[in-house]
Amino acid sequence: MTRKLFLLPILILALTLAACASDSPAAVSPNGADTTSEQSAPPIVVPSNEQYTSPTLDTTYPEALPVRLQLTLGSLMLADTPNAITPAQAAELLPLWQALQSLTNSGTSATAETNAVLAQIEATMTAEQITAIRALQLTSTTMQEWTAANGITLGSGEGTGTSGQGGGQGQGMSPEARATRQAEEGKTPSETGSSNGASAALTQALIAYLEGVIIK
Repeated sequence: MTRKLFLLPILILALTLAACASDSPAAVSPNGADTTSEQSAPPIVVPSNEQYTSPTLDTTYPEALPVRLQLTLGSLMLADTPNAITPAQAAELLPLWQALQSLTNSGTSATAETNAVLAQIEATMTAEQITAIRALQLTSTTMQEWTAANGITLGSGEGTGTSGQGGGQGQGMSPEARATRQAEEGKTPSETGSSNGASAALTQALIAYLEGVIIK
């Protein structure tokens, strides 16, 4: 009897510890799965399909041009300034802009490809040149005024058609208004090797300018 009384407190203690262990909550993932026996899964990296974003150039001010058009028009507007593109830079930039033109004209280029070329173009330019372009705060109005003053035709382009709507968003708009909208949205549906489209026209003008800088 004495031995049974001595073992009773030990038995009660063992039962209490077992009950505490069974009450401990299991590690649960956000979706409710038990993760006590699993290691944390690595994060999934989803590739971005967004257009190129510059670490310096701003696109948040009213009527701001997309980065691609800021680089194109800005490079042209730097001519005859202390930050003009040098012959050495032109020799590096020319094949990059030609590659970008080819990618655009092909109509099959991936966003990642064009983004990579634009990043390389920006990296080829000096910090002072990029800062100068940023300070210009280029807009669709700036683009229209500059191209008109320099005899560059942006081209009428075509409306951005949608299913069952014929002319789409460009219907009823003037050629200049359509070109401006396409430039603001980074859309150049008429870029098929011709000079139509704001981006195509400016890119061609820049290529010709770079070729002239190299010859000089």
